Amino acid sequence: MLYPQVHTGLTRGLFVCALLSLAGCGTLPRNAVPPALMREAMIPGMPDVRAPAGRPNKVMADDLRRSFKQESASEFPMDPDGVIRYPHLALSGGGANGAFGAGFLNGWSTTGQRPAFKIVTGVSTGALIAPFAFLGPEYDDALRQFFTTTASRNIFRVLSIIPQLIAGESFADTAPLRALIEEHVTAEFLHQIAQAHEGGRRLYLGTVDLDSQRFMVWNMGLIATSGRPEALDLFRAVMLASASVPVAFPPVLFEVEAGGKRYDEMHVDGGVALRVFYSGGVFSFSALRAEDVAGRGPGRETIFIIHNGQLPPVPEATARSVRSIAARTFSSASKAAFVGDLFRIYGFALREQADFQWVTIPDGFELAGDEIFDPVRMGKLYEVGYQKALAGQQWVLEPPGLARDRPADAMGAERAANRP
Repeated sequence: MLYPQVHTGLTRGLFVCALLSLAGCGTLPRNAVPPALMREAMIPGMPDVRAPAGRPNKVMADDLRRSFKQESASEFPMDPDGVIRYPHLALSGGGANGAFGAGFLNGWSTTGQRPAFKIVTGVSTGALIAPFAFLGPEYDDALRQFFTTTASRNIFRVLSIIPQLIAGESFADTAPLRALIEEHVTAEFLHQIAQAHEGGRRLYLGTVDLDSQRFMVWNMGLIATSGRPEALDLFRAVMLASASVPVAFPPVLFEVEAGGKRYDEMHVDGGVALRVFYSGGVFSFSALRAEDVAGRGPGRETIFIIHNGQLPPVPEATARSVRSIAARTFSSASKAAFVGDLFRIYGFALREQADFQWVTIPDGFELAGDEIFDPVRMGKLYEVGYQKALAGQQWVLEPPGLARDRPADAMGAERAANRP
């Protein structure tokens, strides 16, 4: 997501539209799913590749159960204590701040301590990072290039405000971002995702279906292994949708089938609902793993979260203008929402008896700038993430406000002593 770094032109357009919408704006034609059929809508030919968050999903659970039979002992070895460790990675939104996450992952690789992740999830800019992180350190250079050489013109083009107010759906065009995704996510890239999925690892991205107001969890590995000719286009479209900030960027329409007819769904940035997610509530990893379907013994999870942003308040006088008030409001709301998501995952980890670790951009680094995607600033932020990972012991084991955010090295012994 772009917030709180809201481009001046986009912000102005957003609030002009908000005012003029009282009188009504023009709309573009579409073939939306009737509300009565929304719960049964599915992607034609690929009915099992997604699930709405918030309730267990049998298809998702069965697929994850199957992953335990597919996984290799070399990627997920057994510890001397007879327990198999399962590292998971959750990547937050944050727009250009994704450069921090990219740098951190590359620095983690340099230390030689970065594990193969069983599950990788992402929303917004995290959805752009997640497929590369899922494939491993061999894609570190691609991540570095993506987040240190990209400028705003490579992501969007600002459109004329008046025509968009009359009959438009956004104040920018994301054709440049679509082209950038197509450049990196090739048929060979999709093949690599499919191989990782068949090797027992899972990649989930999140979008928001505006029609049904549901957060949707997409099983990207199932898309990659589907063998469908439209799989590559769908994979790219989910990445684009998860990074499409509503009003600023156009939504992505997915063709779906419901009641024997074809319709379209309108999807936007997953960060609208969740700034970061792990399972979305569609499965319980520990319950499935307890079945020991592979006969390999007990497992224990560690959920790693990379926050592409900062949480501490930044005191400053707010100008009496719509733009300034909007920017400060978005910034405050975004921080509060992320903290809520962090506590949600923490509570889930406690229930699942999983370890919980998260990292964020250090205080003191200036995130704001005149340009949303500034390669120079992003390069500096990438280096901050890289050096933070190199320094080691940078993980915090509890959400903000608990145990005064003690880092992993200060709490490791205590946490280990409390393990069952």
